[in-house]
Amino acid sequence: MNNKNQAIGIFDSGVGGLTVWRELVKYLPNESVLYYADNANCPYGPKSKDEIIRLAVKVVDFLIKKDCKIIIVACNTATAAAIDFLRSKYNCPFIGMEPAVKPAALNSKTKSIAVLATEGTFNGKLYLETSNKYAKDVEVNIQVGDKLVDIVEKGLVNTSETLSYLLALLKPLVEKNIDHLVLGCTHYPFLIEVLKKVLPTNVAIVDPAPAIIKQTINILEQNNLVSNNQNKSYYSFFTSGSSLILKEVLAEITNLEYRISQI
Repeated sequence: MNNKNQAIGIFDSGVGGLTVWRELVKYLPNESVLYYADNANCPYGPKSKDEIIRLAVKVVDFLIKKDCKIIIVACNTATAAAIDFLRSKYNCPFIGMEPAVKPAALNSKTKSIAVLATEGTFNGKLYLETSNKYAKDVEVNIQVGDKLVDIVEKGLVNTSETLSYLLALLKPLVEKNIDHLVLGCTHYPFLIEVLKKVLPTNVAIVDPAPAIIKQTINILEQNNLVSNNQNKSYYSFFTSGSSLILKEVLAEITNLEYRISQI
C-alpha cells in the first residue's frame, strides 16, 4: 500500500523534465522527488514505439523499486508511446504530458496556433484526440523540433547558431499569423528566452508544466497521497549517462539541496 510520504517519481530522456520538476517543487514543497534522466538513451524522439516502451519500463521498474507513490512521465514522446502500456502493467498512478492545444485554441484571436514537438508526440493518441476535440475551428500548424533536444542537452541554448536555427525553423509558423506557440516537449521551455527573440510580441508561448502540476495535485488528493511530512522532503537525481548537464541545469534553476547518482 502506498505511503503518502513516499517520493514522487519523474522521468525523462534527459534534462527536459526538469521544467516539470521545478514547478513541482515550487507548488508541492512537502513532497520528496526522485528524478531519472535517461541521458544514455536521449533523445527518445527518433526511436520506435517498442523501443521507447522498453526504455520506459526499465526506468519505471527502477522508480517502483525506490517506492515512488506516483510517477510523472515528464516526456511527451514517452507519454505518447508508452503511457497506456505503463498504466496497464503497474498498479501506480501515472501522469503524462500533453501539448496544451486546448487553452491555446480557446484563447487564440487569430484562429491560428502552432505546436512545436517531436514526431512521436504528433502521432500520439492524446495529441490527436485533443486537437480534434478543441481545435476544430482553429488552424493548428505543426512543426517538428529537430535538433532542439540536442541543443538543450549539449548546453547550446544561448548561442548565435541556436538563434539562427530557431529563426529559420519558426519563420513558416510566423507567416501563418499564429498568436500561440505550444511547447510540446519538456526540453523546449529552456528555450523560452531565445524563442521570445524570434517571435512577434503578440505570440504567447505555452508551457505545459503548470497544467501537469495541477493534474498531479488532483491525482494526489484523489488517492489520499498528499504528503504531510513537512520540512523533511528530499530531492534525488539519477542518470543513466553523464551527470554534467544535469548538474549545470540544476545549478541554474534551484538553490535547493539535492543528490545526483549515476546508474
